[in-house]
Amino acid sequence: MRPIALVSVVLLGLSTQASAQVRQHTYSHADSLKGSTTSPARIWWDVTHYDLNVNVHPSDSTIDGYNRISYRVVRPAREMQIDLQAPLVIDSMKQNRRRVDFRRDGNAWFAEPTAVQPVNSVQDITVYYHGKPHVATRPPWDGGFTWTQDSLGRPWVVTTDEGIGPSIWWPLKDTWADEADSARVALTLPNPMVQVGNGRLREVIPHDDGTTTWVWAVVNPINDYAINVAAGSYTHYTDYFHGERGMLTTDFFPLDYNLDKAKKQFPQALSMLKCFEHWFGPYPWYRDGYKLIEVPNAGMEHQSAVTYGNGYANGYRGRDLSGTGLGMKWDFIIIHESAHEWFANNITGKDHADMWIHESFANYAEGLYTECRFGKDAGARYIIGSRRGILNDRPIIPAYGVGAEGSGDMYPKGGNMLHTIRQIIGDDEKWRAILRGLNETFGRKSVTSAQVESYISERAGIDLSKVFQEYLTTTMVPTLEYKIDGSTLSYRWTNVVADFDMPVAVTLSGDGYSVLHPTEEWQTATLHLKDPSTFEVDENYYVIAKNVG
Repeated sequence: MRPIALVSVVLLGLSTQASAQVRQHTYSHADSLKGSTTSPARIWWDVTHYDLNVNVHPSDSTIDGYNRISYRVVRPAREMQIDLQAPLVIDSMKQNRRRVDFRRDGNAWFAEPTAVQPVNSVQDITVYYHGKPHVATRPPWDGGFTWTQDSLGRPWVVTTDEGIGPSIWWPLKDTWADEADSARVALTLPNPMVQVGNGRLREVIPHDDGTTTWVWAVVNPINDYAINVAAGSYTHYTDYFHGERGMLTTDFFPLDYNLDKAKKQFPQALSMLKCFEHWFGPYPWYRDGYKLIEVPNAGMEHQSAVTYGNGYANGYRGRDLSGTGLGMKWDFIIIHESAHEWFANNITGKDHADMWIHESFANYAEGLYTECRFGKDAGARYIIGSRRGILNDRPIIPAYGVGAEGSGDMYPKGGNMLHTIRQIIGDDEKWRAILRGLNETFGRKSVTSAQVESYISERAGIDLSKVFQEYLTTTMVPTLEYKIDGSTLSYRWTNVVADFDMPVAVTLSGDGYSVLHPTEEWQTATLHLKDPSTFEVDENYYVIAKNVG
């Protein structure tokens, strides 16, 4: 391994920019309506079930249908916020067969329930809507519908909506803070299209008008953006994974002419499940199964129905994001998007600002998969190599309550933060127990960054609060400044938050690494190196080493 000073030198100019210098953003009333997790019109009701019924019309790119929302009343209230984004419109709402009055405020629709709403009672409201939904221009990063054709000219329709929100195509309580306990999704499409959804297929209902309704049901809590459309000329085959909770069905849905390619590429899903069950605990959705579905975009982490568009090749669309060559030994989309079954779908951030909980752990999981397949050193080299994608342009955690997303550094910088924490803990079995414990403790729930941070610190027995603050809320990278005078090493932390407290491993002798505990004040240590110029910082720590002597 090469010294961290060489790995990180290209980042030095950016990383020395304090977070206060990051450009500010002004948020609007619409942002608050979209992003708030505690607004009066949202917090009083808890979604228990979505019964979504949608007619999809590829011929004119329109949809229409209704969503019956079941919910538990948790406190008295007068209005309920239901989200549906323009240009779609709500036609009517009904409760107990009576029409519900409602008003519109941008993409938020405020209903006045007709029924008495006793606390702890379970109610439902049905929302009817129609229109031509927003078209995704750069899926999956830009959300909306994709109306396209496969290479034989047959219709192929999919949705992606993690960032923009699922209210881009159906009416709901569009917030990660409230997951439905279960869901039924019935999509009607023209024959011979096949619709593949979340959970298990419950019914296939043919109609005389040349359409078919595909009914899928999820029996587990599900985050709203995980519900998706994936309809095309699919074929299907099944395999089985013998996991920690018994037999798991794994179902694969490639386009019919890609069946042979799929049977060569998709078995990586089985090795993925084995690896991630070891590190993260049992696959969360045994009752709903695991599916991999071909789509015309890169792919996404739709719960129990992971979508795939990586061209049946290893790497990420022909590239290795780590620059090490290791990323070309496995299929990025299968591994990364499936990691979200644990981090994003099982453990979901309450607020978009905490998306690092999804993406940092999924990025780190890529390294763990590499470690499972090719050894611990290979896994570390992959994670370290991924630093080439870090920009340090803005914080990973942005403003809360406005639907804001932080820097894309939540992928490689967040993954390297987790890799660094593993070094700080210095006990791989304890680290594995923490990762599994996160899924056991917070599984099927929405959580905050503070909850995740506190859990890791408590289980590690180390106060990691300043580590999380440094990497998640600033654009800085800890810089170990050092000077060597004969056999004396002088060192300190710079470019860190106040009272930063993180140990780091360095070479004080030829016998391997020793752990230092730098502060912002100069300290000294004795070197026992024949050649002091060989001093280096363990590159497994994402820090910058800067010789200022």
